[in-house]
Amino acid sequence: MPEFDVVGVGLNATDTLLIVPHFPAYAGKVPFHEEILSPGGQVASAMVACAHLGLRTKYIGAIGDDERGRIQMESLLGTGINLDHVQHCKNCPNQSAYIIIDRSTGERTVLWRHDDCLRIDPERIAPEQIVSARLLHIDGFDTRAAARAAGIARSHGIPVTADVDTIYQGFDRVLPQVDYLVASSEFPAAWTGVNDPFEALETIQSQYGMKVAAMTLGAHGALAREDGRFYYSPAFVVNCVDTTGAGDVFHGAFCYAVLQGMRMRDALEFSNAMAALNCTAIGARGGLRGLDDIRALIARGERRSHQEVAKRAAFHT
Repeated sequence: MPEFDVVGVGLNATDTLLIVPHFPAYAGKVPFHEEILSPGGQVASAMVACAHLGLRTKYIGAIGDDERGRIQMESLLGTGINLDHVQHCKNCPNQSAYIIIDRSTGERTVLWRHDDCLRIDPERIAPEQIVSARLLHIDGFDTRAAARAAGIARSHGIPVTADVDTIYQGFDRVLPQVDYLVASSEFPAAWTGVNDPFEALETIQSQYGMKVAAMTLGAHGALAREDGRFYYSPAFVVNCVDTTGAGDVFHGAFCYAVLQGMRMRDALEFSNAMAALNCTAIGARGGLRGLDDIRALIARGERRSHQEVAKRAAFHT
């Protein structure tokens, strides 16, 4: 039996959250209410979500040796995640972001920085680090590291889930190794040049042969294509305080759903619910909840549906 349920290879970040009453107009000025230092990052936060759901989890990423790197490590040490193969980068700042949160809506605007010295070294990713898990989760930033990890996983029959939000150079070498692609709402059109989301997902899936091609739709839920059928799951309506990390938590929940063998419609609904609950508190991992709270929201929560997407998905099923 593999030692871990899921291993994640990819980004972490330490964020400075600035909470403002409303986002200022261009060249405007507003006071901020709070300044909070908060750990986050695509794959790191997804792995924290997985651990929160009871999965045996391992994280591989690059962490700087500054104060933000120390904060990130401390945040991960308390989760039970295996950190044996985190790559510590000397004389290198950790990835940082300044995130402006509009208190009136919970929406955020991100300003980020990632120094080249913080790249994950693909040569330090040994096969045993990947084959010790039942599933691999990656992002698109360090494409050489993602390609190596995904190639190892594919050669050993380990499914690969991927979170990609924009076009990264060399990601065409990664996509053929991906089984479950869950992209941002912008990525499919940017990658394919096809503006229609249904056609764009179908194009990606046809080109790379992945089991599932999906995209998150922010406040409107998520859309996926599997076995020639589209599945749409509307978002949940919650008291949104901060949307930071919602996508990352969605991916952690989706990893759990894949490992549990959930049907696609249920997997999307489960992931939407965990992501929505995370938005009810400040920070990328501030609103993480367990299975009971997720199931309660699924059972009784109000949904927000994108009527056109729902109609078209129903037509294609």
